[in-house]
Amino acid sequence: MSLKLTNVRKSYREPGGGMLPVLNVESFQLIQGEQVALVGQSGGGKTTLLNVIAGITAADSGSIVVDGTEISRLSEPARDRFRAERIGIVFQTFNLLPAFTALENVLLGMSFSGKADRTFAKALLEKVGLSHRLNHRPPQMSVGEQQRVAVARALGNKPRLMLADEPTANVDTANQEKVLSLLRKGCEELNVSLLLVTHSPEAAAQFPRVERLAEFNKPGAVE
Repeated sequence: MSLKLTNVRKSYREPGGGMLPVLNVESFQLIQGEQVALVGQSGGGKTTLLNVIAGITAADSGSIVVDGTEISRLSEPARDRFRAERIGIVFQTFNLLPAFTALENVLLGMSFSGKADRTFAKALLEKVGLSHRLNHRPPQMSVGEQQRVAVARALGNKPRLMLADEPTANVDTANQEKVLSLLRKGCEELNVSLLLVTHSPEAAAQFPRVERLAEFNKPGAVE
């Protein structure tokens, strides 16, 4: 089992002092190597769910097991180490460092897990069609090329679980299918489980399993 959530709840305090429930997930599972698209509207808790799974945000209660480790029981520093070693993340806004080249951005991502491998970094960039952009910086690349660098960086630490937060929201239609195909193929080759959240039916249609967040996340049921 790559991912298992049980009775996961998360609420945020509102300016007026009340609590706003965002997550109430009784059960969700993902087997190793599986690729799932999770569809939900803006404000539906998609990003919060990914942050809780990644250990960026701590859940209020419940169990989150990633690759056999219950990260919900880890301290914040331990969650950071675990994420660096076993979880890849593709952000909607890419989060590339503009002063670094494509190759340096991938190597930097690898360094957090202590696995910086220049040969593998180059190979990943070649796989996403950027062999001619190794020494280009993000401002010198198109939006689609930047997103492909982000995909290569996320695969750099050979994670067990890949989380993708609206990865095609900032690329045009022509590049959307290309980015998703590269992401899915890269995960398949490395046997990485992939959980992608999106509001796009077109993006979700490329996945063998599609789930709707509203069907299993019931924040209104939180007492």
